[in-house]
Amino acid sequence: MDRNRVRRAWDAVAEAYAANRRADGEDAALLAELLAELPAEPTVLDVGCGDGARTLANLPAGSVGLDLSRRGLELARERRPDARLLQADMTAVPLGEDTVDAVTAYHAVFHVPRAEHPAVYREFARVLRPGGYLLATVGTAEYETTRPDWFGSGHPMFFSTPGREATLEQLRDAGFEVVWERSVEDPLGSSALFVLARLS
Repeated sequence: MDRNRVRRAWDAVAEAYAANRRADGEDAALLAELLAELPAEPTVLDVGCGDGARTLANLPAGSVGLDLSRRGLELARERRPDARLLQADMTAVPLGEDTVDAVTAYHAVFHVPRAEHPAVYREFARVLRPGGYLLATVGTAEYETTRPDWFGSGHPMFFSTPGREATLEQLRDAGFEVVWERSVEDPLGSSALFVLARLS
């Protein structure tokens, strides 16, 4: 998987993708449950924040948005000028250890090859403070594919997941305890599995 191809695809579809996302909906409502578990004035890292229309838009002031796409981050800056935005790969988060209270990763991790997912979850654990939380989308089945002409952009998009059971095992290996799993309606019209996990 070529990271630059994924970045170019996200740059190309940023506006179209944003137009199909909402700041409300079942998946966005999960953030209220996450925030209820966190201390006052938490620092939240939103991985794969994109234009910021859903997760970042519903997170506290001072949250951190991370994305591979420069165009996505430009849109996020317009929406959340108070956020700290980072253009980076989620396999190497440019934050120190124990610096955030929670990590959100909506529809993000499965754009990384599944062989690298354990490294991603270890990175999330590294930047989380002890007892911190991860709220993430999890693939329900094992697959690896490239969808051509994604969102009519002329660019392919890469998807990869080891499936639910393998992901839960990877989370446990990274030091997380799963609090709950929940399938909710995604704004693009399909069901998605979300996991809330707590760092031991």
